[in-house]
Amino acid sequence: MLIVGKKKKLKKILWFSLGILLLAVAYAGLILPGIPWSTPAVGAAFCFAKSSDRMHKWLYSHKIFGPFLIGWQEKKIFPTKFKYFMIGTMTTTLVILFFTTGNVNALIGSGLFMLLVAIWAWRYPGSEEEYQRRVTEGKRITWLK
Repeated sequence: MLIVGKKKKLKKILWFSLGILLLAVAYAGLILPGIPWSTPAVGAAFCFAKSSDRMHKWLYSHKIFGPFLIGWQEKKIFPTKFKYFMIGTMTTTLVILFFTTGNVNALIGSGLFMLLVAIWAWRYPGSEEEYQRRVTEGKRITWLK
Protein backbone atom coordinates (compact mmCIF):
# COMPACT_ATOMS: atom_id res chain seq x y z
CA MET A 1 0.00 0.00 0.00
CA LEU A 2 2.86 2.35 0.84
CA ILE A 3 4.57 1.63 -2.50
CA VAL A 4 1.40 2.44 -4.45
CA GLY A 5 1.15 5.80 -2.64
CA LYS A 6 4.78 6.62 -3.46
CA LYS A 7 4.28 5.72 -7.14
CA LYS A 8 1.21 7.92 -7.29
CA LYS A 9 3.08 10.82 -5.72
CA LEU A 10 6.03 10.33 -8.08
CA LYS A 11 3.65 10.38 -11.08
CA LYS A 12 2.13 13.64 -9.82
CA ILE A 13 5.58 15.16 -9.45
CA LEU A 14 6.55 14.09 -12.97
CA TRP A 15 3.28 15.41 -14.51
CA PHE A 16 3.68 18.67 -12.57
CA SER A 17 7.31 19.06 -13.71
CA LEU A 18 6.34 18.44 -17.33
CA GLY A 19 3.50 20.95 -16.94
CA ILE A 20 5.93 23.60 -15.65
CA LEU A 21 8.31 22.89 -18.55
CA LEU A 22 5.49 23.18 -21.10
CA LEU A 23 4.24 26.36 -19.47
CA ALA A 24 7.75 27.83 -19.76
CA VAL A 25 7.81 26.91 -23.46
CA ALA A 26 4.37 28.49 -23.91
CA TYR A 27 5.59 31.73 -22.30
CA ALA A 28 8.72 31.67 -24.46
CA GLY A 29 6.54 31.12 -27.52
CA LEU A 30 4.67 34.33 -26.79
CA ILE A 31 7.80 36.40 -27.30
CA LEU A 32 10.21 34.35 -29.42
CA PRO A 33 9.65 33.73 -33.11
CA GLY A 34 9.60 30.11 -34.18
CA ILE A 35 8.40 28.71 -30.87
CA PRO A 36 4.72 27.79 -30.67
CA TRP A 37 2.78 28.68 -27.53
CA SER A 38 -0.68 27.17 -28.07
CA THR A 39 0.32 23.51 -28.20
CA PRO A 40 2.54 23.72 -25.10
CA ALA A 41 -0.27 25.56 -23.26
CA VAL A 42 -2.69 22.73 -24.08
CA GLY A 43 -0.04 20.21 -22.96
CA ALA A 44 0.53 22.11 -19.72
CA ALA A 45 -3.22 22.09 -19.03
CA PHE A 46 -3.26 18.31 -19.54
CA CYS A 47 -0.28 17.81 -17.22
CA PHE A 48 -1.75 20.06 -14.50
CA ALA A 49 -5.09 18.24 -14.76
CA LYS A 50 -3.19 15.10 -13.76
CA SER A 51 -1.08 16.72 -11.05
CA SER A 52 -2.28 20.02 -9.58
CA ASP A 53 -5.82 21.37 -9.35
CA ARG A 54 -4.45 24.74 -8.26
CA MET A 55 -2.18 25.14 -11.31
CA HIS A 56 -4.90 23.79 -13.62
CA LYS A 57 -7.38 26.39 -12.34
CA TRP A 58 -4.73 29.11 -12.52
CA LEU A 59 -3.91 28.25 -16.14
CA TYR A 60 -7.59 28.31 -17.13
CA SER A 61 -8.02 31.71 -15.47
CA HIS A 62 -4.83 33.13 -17.03
CA LYS A 63 -5.33 36.33 -19.02
CA ILE A 64 -3.80 34.97 -22.25
CA PHE A 65 -3.92 31.20 -22.00
CA GLY A 66 -7.28 30.85 -20.23
CA PRO A 67 -9.68 32.04 -22.96
CA PHE A 68 -7.78 30.05 -25.58
CA LEU A 69 -7.85 26.84 -23.50
CA ILE A 70 -11.54 27.19 -22.64
CA GLY A 71 -12.52 27.86 -26.26
CA TRP A 72 -10.37 24.99 -27.48
CA GLN A 73 -11.61 22.51 -24.90
CA GLU A 74 -15.30 23.28 -25.26
CA LYS A 75 -15.72 24.10 -28.95
CA LYS A 76 -12.37 23.68 -30.71
CA ILE A 77 -12.16 27.44 -31.32
CA PHE A 78 -8.77 28.73 -32.44
CA PRO A 79 -9.14 32.53 -32.17
CA THR A 80 -8.56 34.48 -35.37
CA LYS A 81 -6.22 36.98 -33.66
CA PHE A 82 -4.00 34.07 -32.61
CA LYS A 83 -4.06 32.72 -36.17
CA TYR A 84 -2.76 36.07 -37.43
CA PHE A 85 -0.15 36.10 -34.66
CA MET A 86 0.89 32.59 -35.71
CA ILE A 87 1.27 33.67 -39.35
CA GLY A 88 3.34 36.68 -38.27
CA THR A 89 5.57 34.48 -36.12
CA MET A 90 6.05 31.99 -38.94
CA THR A 91 6.90 34.76 -41.40
CA THR A 92 9.40 36.30 -38.99
CA THR A 93 10.97 32.88 -38.44
CA LEU A 94 11.36 32.31 -42.18
CA VAL A 95 12.94 35.74 -42.66
CA ILE A 96 15.38 35.10 -39.79
CA LEU A 97 16.15 31.64 -41.20
CA PHE A 98 16.84 33.11 -44.62
CA PHE A 99 19.16 35.85 -43.40
CA THR A 100 21.02 33.71 -40.86
CA THR A 101 21.55 30.55 -42.90
CA GLY A 102 20.90 31.34 -46.54
CA ASN A 103 19.94 27.67 -46.83
CA VAL A 104 17.21 27.57 -49.47
CA ASN A 105 16.38 23.91 -48.80
CA ALA A 106 15.82 24.58 -45.10
CA LEU A 107 13.73 27.61 -46.00
CA ILE A 108 11.53 25.61 -48.39
CA GLY A 109 11.16 22.68 -45.99
CA SER A 110 10.35 24.90 -43.03
CA GLY A 111 8.03 27.03 -45.14
CA LEU A 112 6.09 24.00 -46.38
CA PHE A 113 5.74 22.63 -42.87
CA MET A 114 4.57 26.01 -41.58
CA LEU A 115 2.09 26.23 -44.47
CA LEU A 116 0.60 22.87 -43.45
CA VAL A 117 0.31 24.03 -39.83
CA ALA A 118 -1.35 27.27 -40.96
CA ILE A 119 -3.85 25.36 -43.13
CA TRP A 120 -4.63 23.09 -40.18
CA ALA A 121 -5.19 26.07 -37.83
CA TRP A 122 -7.35 28.04 -40.26
CA ARG A 123 -9.76 25.10 -40.61
CA TYR A 124 -10.98 25.62 -37.04
CA PRO A 125 -13.55 28.29 -36.14
CA GLY A 126 -11.97 31.59 -35.14
CA SER A 127 -14.78 32.86 -32.94
CA GLU A 128 -17.89 31.87 -31.04
CA GLU A 129 -19.99 33.37 -33.86
CA GLU A 130 -18.25 31.27 -36.50
CA TYR A 131 -18.69 28.18 -34.33
CA GLN A 132 -22.43 28.89 -33.97
CA ARG A 133 -22.76 29.51 -37.72
CA ARG A 134 -21.13 26.17 -38.51
CA VAL A 135 -23.39 24.38 -36.04
CA THR A 136 -26.51 26.08 -37.47
CA GLU A 137 -25.52 25.25 -41.05
CA GLY A 138 -24.65 21.68 -40.11
CA LYS A 139 -21.03 22.09 -41.22
CA ARG A 140 -18.03 20.39 -39.66
CA ILE A 141 -16.49 22.09 -36.66
CA THR A 142 -13.19 20.24 -36.96
CA TRP A 143 -11.65 17.93 -39.51
CA LEU A 144 -12.64 14.85 -37.59
CA LYS A 145 -16.30 15.54 -36.79
